[in-house]
Amino acid sequence: MKKQFNRMKQLANQTVGRAEKTEVLTDDLLQIERRLETVRVVSHNTHKRMVACLQGQVGTDAEKRHKKLPLTALSQTMQDGGGQLGEESLIGKMMEVCGEAESRLAMELTQHEVHIEKEVLDPLNQLAEVEIPNILKHRKQLAKLVLDYDSAKARWLQATKSIISGTNTQALTAKADSLKEEVDEALNKVELCKDQLAADLYSFFSREGDHACCYVTLLEAQADYHRKSLSVLESVLPTIRAQQDDMD
Repeated sequence: MKKQFNRMKQLANQTVGRAEKTEVLTDDLLQIERRLETVRVVSHNTHKRMVACLQGQVGTDAEKRHKKLPLTALSQTMQDGGGQLGEESLIGKMMEVCGEAESRLAMELTQHEVHIEKEVLDPLNQLAEVEIPNILKHRKQLAKLVLDYDSAKARWLQATKSIISGTNTQALTAKADSLKEEVDEALNKVELCKDQLAADLYSFFSREGDHACCYVTLLEAQADYHRKSLSVLESVLPTIRAQQDDMD
């Protein structure tokens, strides 16, 4: 409780400009730190919009996702309609062929969305909701430790000044020595936390290229999905056109 009070008092003094605030991070680290929050926000927003683009339910297995797709329902309706109309009906034949094609397209879409979720959405979510928040927690912890250090340092400096003007020099010196130990202990905690945070920040910076690959993966997956879907359509169109010609 006393430490929390001293921390709040030190923060108030820094806010009104009566106390010096120690900055322990280098300019490079501060720049990376400012980038963190921006990356977190844009990754979160992108993840949210990407999920909205999916037709299947995120987090479900491939079979369940496939059953819930609108394309799957369309396929089943077409094939049921074709069965009701019979082979003698041109519409019936067309609906059966189209229904089978839509079923294959639904399967391609299912596989595509499962791939997107694993290779793009999961890494984005990990980055925005786990990795960066953990680093920011370390930053908040460092800020608290710096406040503790500044508070202990201010009290130690005040104690050393009191020795000069005080009468009980021995007691005042003992108090100053005790406060100096608190300063050293607080500084040691600051250095340990700072080193860990610096390692986390540099690690994040060094892996920015890996995070950027998510967007390459997205476009490659979309290209592959559209190629496979086009292949399905191109394979069925000659058949359905030939049936149409036979009925003319």
